[in-house]
Amino acid sequence: MTDDTQQAPPQADPRTLTTLIARVQQAGRRREDVSLEAILDTVGRRSFAPFLLIAGLVTLAPLLGDIPGVPTLMGSLVVLVAAQMLLGRKHIWLPRGLLRRRVSRERFVRVTNWMVRPAHWIDRLLRARLVWLARRPAHLPVALTCLLIGLAMPPMELVPFTANGAGLALTLFGLALLAEDGLMALLGYLLTGGTLLMVIIGLA
Repeated sequence: MTDDTQQAPPQADPRTLTTLIARVQQAGRRREDVSLEAILDTVGRRSFAPFLLIAGLVTLAPLLGDIPGVPTLMGSLVVLVAAQMLLGRKHIWLPRGLLRRRVSRERFVRVTNWMVRPAHWIDRLLRARLVWLARRPAHLPVALTCLLIGLAMPPMELVPFTANGAGLALTLFGLALLAEDGLMALLGYLLTGGTLLMVIIGLA
């Protein structure tokens, strides 16, 4: 049993963004605040795509991504997850201190409700294409790119709008792995390159 939720039977991995958000919303029911652990327990810890999506969406979301320190926190999460992808782990491990980070239920509900409509629109765009960019072993360059993004997110807090670019890139990579949509991965690589270039110019 965790601090926030009882262990539930394993569920099938979500295959759409709408399904993922619906699962995330379950973590906010009947709680005054919501921990990262509760969110991840509702999503499941066998698939890496939901982790990348959650980190990306949190960084992008109004009311959450704008909080100082949140991009760095999400960057830490991404570094840990991407490193485990590269090492070939089957389940995600995260330190207890990170899992216990919390957000108020009111803020959590507002953000997740805001995500529902865009999720329906995005799901209509996703389909299996250029699958060689999204299926194994293509997850390895995705993981390496996400690792670079995570390491770069702390200085991104000093360069306006670059953290949003990083969040969008992570979201694209998560969608690519979730739906085996290689076009999303390709867009993620392009956006990552542009965002990192902005960071370098902004810090120069």
